[in-house]
Amino acid sequence: MESNMPPVHPGAILREDILKEMKLSITKTAENLHVSRKQLSEVVNEVAAISAEMAVRLEDAFGVSAEFWLDMQKTYDIWKVKHSGRVHSITRVLPEHISHAF
Repeated sequence: MESNMPPVHPGAILREDILKEMKLSITKTAENLHVSRKQLSEVVNEVAAISAEMAVRLEDAFGVSAEFWLDMQKTYDIWKVKHSGRVHSITRVLPEHISHAF
């Protein structure tokens, strides 16, 4: 069952569970990750998505798998699209018995 509550953006986890807990600034963390302060700030403030490259950088820095970050981002992105109102009733292209194979 799908919830109307949005899933947590991975930037919120990075901000609350890692940076705040470790008392790390965005500036210092960005330097350590070799990214711009702006880029990290946009992720932490839930404005930008975590890219595959950023996920690998986070894995290297904090030991949290890149797959974790990307799975969270994927879940967030799909929920956002489904609740945006931009995708309206689409006619199923594949017959029912074939679509279950995917």
